[in-house]
Amino acid sequence: MRTETGQDVRLEDYKPTAFEIETVDLTFRLNPERTIVTSRLSLRRRSGAEKNSPLVLDGDELTFAGLKINDVAADESRFTATPSKLEVRDLPATEFFTLEITTEIAPVSNSKLMGLYRSSGVYCTQCEAEGFRRITYFLDRPDVLAIYSTRIEALAAEAPLLLSNGNPGETGDLGDGWHYAVWHDPHPKPSYLFALVAGDLSVVRDSFITKSGKPVALEIYVEHGKEAQASYAMDALKRSMKWDEDRFGREYDLSVFMIVAVSDFNMGAMENKGLNIFNDKYVLADADTATDADYANIEAIIAHEYFHNWTGNRITCRDWFQLCLKEGLTVYRDHEFSADMRSRPVKRIAEVRLLKAHQFPEDSGPLAHPVRPVRYSEINNFYTATVYEKGSEVVRMLATILGLKEFKNGLDLYFSRHDGDAATIEDFLACFEDATGADLSQFSVWYHQAGTPVITVGSNYDASERTLKVEIEQSVPATPGEERKKPMHIPLRFGLIAADGAEIEATGIAGVTTHGDVMHLKKRRHEIVFKGIQSRPVLSLNRSFSAPINIRYEQSSSDLSHLARFETEPYSRWQALNELAMRTLIAAAKSARAEKAVECGPALVESLIATLADDKLEPALRGQAITLPSEADIAREIGNNIDPDAIYTARNAVLDRIAADGSGTFSEIADTILPDEPYRPDADSAGRRALYLACLGYLTRTDTSAEDLLPIFRSADNMTILSGLLGLMAHRFPGSNATETALAEFEKRFSKNPLVIDKWMSVQATVPGSDTLGRVKHLMATPHFSIDNPNRVRALIGSFAAGNPTGFNRLDGDGYTFLAEQIVELDSRNPQVAARILTAMRSWKSLERQRREKARAALGMISGQESLSPDVRDITNRMLGQ
Repeated sequence: MRTETGQDVRLEDYKPTAFEIETVDLTFRLNPERTIVTSRLSLRRRSGAEKNSPLVLDGDELTFAGLKINDVAADESRFTATPSKLEVRDLPATEFFTLEITTEIAPVSNSKLMGLYRSSGVYCTQCEAEGFRRITYFLDRPDVLAIYSTRIEALAAEAPLLLSNGNPGETGDLGDGWHYAVWHDPHPKPSYLFALVAGDLSVVRDSFITKSGKPVALEIYVEHGKEAQASYAMDALKRSMKWDEDRFGREYDLSVFMIVAVSDFNMGAMENKGLNIFNDKYVLADADTATDADYANIEAIIAHEYFHNWTGNRITCRDWFQLCLKEGLTVYRDHEFSADMRSRPVKRIAEVRLLKAHQFPEDSGPLAHPVRPVRYSEINNFYTATVYEKGSEVVRMLATILGLKEFKNGLDLYFSRHDGDAATIEDFLACFEDATGADLSQFSVWYHQAGTPVITVGSNYDASERTLKVEIEQSVPATPGEERKKPMHIPLRFGLIAADGAEIEATGIAGVTTHGDVMHLKKRRHEIVFKGIQSRPVLSLNRSFSAPINIRYEQSSSDLSHLARFETEPYSRWQALNELAMRTLIAAAKSARAEKAVECGPALVESLIATLADDKLEPALRGQAITLPSEADIAREIGNNIDPDAIYTARNAVLDRIAADGSGTFSEIADTILPDEPYRPDADSAGRRALYLACLGYLTRTDTSAEDLLPIFRSADNMTILSGLLGLMAHRFPGSNATETALAEFEKRFSKNPLVIDKWMSVQATVPGSDTLGRVKHLMATPHFSIDNPNRVRALIGSFAAGNPTGFNRLDGDGYTFLAEQIVELDSRNPQVAARILTAMRSWKSLERQRREKARAALGMISGQESLSPDVRDITNRMLGQ
């Protein structure tokens, strides 16, 4: 399963290992420059394996220091050790034998933040996907499950805290200032779930009693002085544990559950068994430093990693091609949790917006791949929106097709049948087929076929026959390496809305299988007839976004306005408004590019203002409704020959028209909507703040200036309003005295809090226009920025490249050149972060010619480097079509 050579790893080549590892006993003698790792493995040759085959273990930049076979030092003729491999020959013929392997590593020099590294004085591990091989030689793949025991030795003054997976065991003093702790994990796990943390941290403690009455100690470890900022994370953890018991019957299985927050981390968090390691931005929160979005993210990510205890840990994936089996399923579970904790309609809209913003472009570009890929060059590059977000949507469709009761029956069978296994997508789907009798063979195409399906719809109402005829054709665009596509099983929720706004129930439907309000599209073409329709209805399709598809349906503006007014399903009401807005914005972008006057018809403005004024709708939903599609959304829908400047001009002109026509309503709501109470991060209060900021954004286009906003900024009592106002001032009034004053005051107030300074840098990196590149370069030279910290890089360079269409896509190509230079620098330090930042250029081929050629040149500059990592080489080659 090696990927360092750049050769593709293929699903079809999968074979079980020739050896099984029963137990792993690890001893760490921690030292920043020279940590000694002793790994004692109990192995046996797998039944049916070739008797004389050598044992080949993975390594990555390891220093070999010793090998024993059955407690006897191995003769050099019996093994070959390199930094990337340990091959052991002439193994004992006994059923079981032991290897004792000693390696030396330097955690303080490990800037890749994979394996064991030391950051801010804390030893920390990250082993997914292939980081364990940077600690010791091992069969580093997810289908090798073993029982782990870990002994950690360290100087007590340097690392009073010694943590690993499982339940705590013996501790003691070793003399000379050294101490030790032993941990044992009774559940077999793959190496990617191993974890170790050692350092000087503070702890927040609580407890949880499982539904069967077992006590669980809960511990969250943070830097000293930040204990109060972990209270919301602890609350979210306890709610997650209770919810998983109630919803899915899943109970926690160890005596302790620990979370450690660290400042240098490549990912959001990692679900290591019993010892979750988190990027501190997804643990630390209080009203002064965290926004409502931060609180929601903490809640969701705490839940996600906890839910992995069953969907990922107790049942893991057989190989990395099955990554969606743990990630897509767990994202579905955390989405359902957040929907229950907050507002289900608003959460669903946010999920779809995220999917369309990140996964749809991935599906339509050079980085497209199936939810379960069949080959990869670098597995780290497949932690993608397709695996996570589209993977979740596939699970959601499965629940829609089967119904929630039958879906739970299938999931229960999966938990009982595969507990302790390394499973596949086929194993997963077989459980639902066996539990329900359903045939999911066509549905499984969702896992194997890349691309976003397109549904083309036409409709005709016959008053004399009282029928509505609907013609539907499905297709999937070609993707790299996959020209011909199979028809998908698409569950399409629908509704019929009468002229008076009432829901119509058809007396008969012909031409397609339906269950309740779901049509099951399985053929390329369907001709569907709704019978007994007394008057022409308005057709609502893909309610609740029942399938991750694009719909091409030329509904009139009046029909969309009708849905925006009368649709009872909240997501679909929002979608009607969004479609009205998108049509207006695309037309406006074409006019702007042709240097013609931009127009905005009354249908959109009237529908938006009516929705805004409807106080029967929750504030958060109204805030979503009046938030127009982003510049990136518009570019995605236009599809090719994109001019970011024209899109920016057009969107601003439409926003100005809406602001002018609705100024009275925006002003009234802004004056009254904020909760009159101390800050609380609950859903209703967060929704009110979101609506307030949305209204204020429109008011900055009429009679509200930066000078008007400055006193409001200074009086804000929470980070949501404070950072929201800072963003409004910086983006609407860049360079004004009031804006520069606000930026300076914000920096001074939060200069010692890197997570808040990240917001300050991100606000500046996303200011529209060509001048922003200079500001980004200036910020890189300040003490706030460190290219070695992933959070700082994402906040500044990542925000500029992925979140500033006009600033990054400068016509002179300097934005692309800047990013290419940063990617090359980053790649020498942290290839994972470099590769993920580079994906901001995934849609470069859709740009207009001049920008496209500049982007191609920048990618060529990266590709021309001799010493690129496999991570960046893989992304660059795929984007260039090489």
